[in-house]
Amino acid sequence: MFEKKIGIDLGTSTTLIYMKGRGIVLQEPSVVAITSNDKIVEAGYKAQSMLGRVPESIEVIHPLRDGVIANYRLTEYMLIEFISRLVRNVRLFSPDVMISTPVGITSVERRAVEDAARKAARKQAYTIPEPLAAAIGAGLPVNTPTGNMVIDIGGGTSEAAVISMNGIVTWKSVRVAGMKLNDAITSYVRRNNNLIIGEQTAEEIKITIGSATQLEKLLVMEVKGRDQVTGLPKTIKITSDEITEALNERLLEISSVAKGVLEITPPELASDIIDRGVIITGGSAQLRNIDMLLTQQTGVPCYVADNPTACVALGAGRGLDMRKALDRASTADLI
Repeated sequence: MFEKKIGIDLGTSTTLIYMKGRGIVLQEPSVVAITSNDKIVEAGYKAQSMLGRVPESIEVIHPLRDGVIANYRLTEYMLIEFISRLVRNVRLFSPDVMISTPVGITSVERRAVEDAARKAARKQAYTIPEPLAAAIGAGLPVNTPTGNMVIDIGGGTSEAAVISMNGIVTWKSVRVAGMKLNDAITSYVRRNNNLIIGEQTAEEIKITIGSATQLEKLLVMEVKGRDQVTGLPKTIKITSDEITEALNERLLEISSVAKGVLEITPPELASDIIDRGVIITGGSAQLRNIDMLLTQQTGVPCYVADNPTACVALGAGRGLDMRKALDRASTADLI
């Protein structure tokens, strides 16, 4: 009666938690605020709201970088905080947890995620590669002997994989994703407009007018920041075409990963992918025309999944009910 099963997408920029029977129950920024004497202040949205707005005595940190744990203690605290919000008494009703990990991480990086998840859940926890979780969450028939390809573009990593019979057949990854896209916007605005903007402003620009290809109708946005020359506050106007130019190099790095996977995919599975197309998941899949760009670059039809941001968390949660099949395919390991 008190059994709880949750799937966690532990992302560089955002953490999502799925609970069986309730769907996505938590979506919070993967951000923690700490004081100069290492005391934790806030986590999630409250910590994110402090970015660029706090005195030197408080530091706002992303405990994950490029899809892996950069600060173990803060990641563990963040997971405990998020899980405890959902399960009032974790000691009495410890949840079964499956947590996603990038497919390309090292054994040391993987073990750090496993340890943090186990301590936060106070019970058995399992890991699942992000592309496999994304495919399950997107509703692909991963348990059949057919080729299913997914491109997961998150906050820290972009991963492309071909999946068949509950296992990953071929894959490639690159540590270029949503946060690097934000960095590209920040650098472009500084270089071309002499304007210094923050991380949250870059994210707002990407969401408001960002596009992977040029739009038929030009979008324009006012951007506020600090003039690099005078040091005074300044407002400029920037267009969607400028942001497309700013993102181009990074997006081509992501598309090269997809092309690389297709080049090493067995012919039988490749023919399935041509027929079925490629599914794009992850928060950065919401960038305008990302499917159009990837279709142009790969020559294979690409489609954005329904609710792409939630796919990995959904797949991780549903993976708990598929654990025996996943174990047979050697894609989920018991902590």
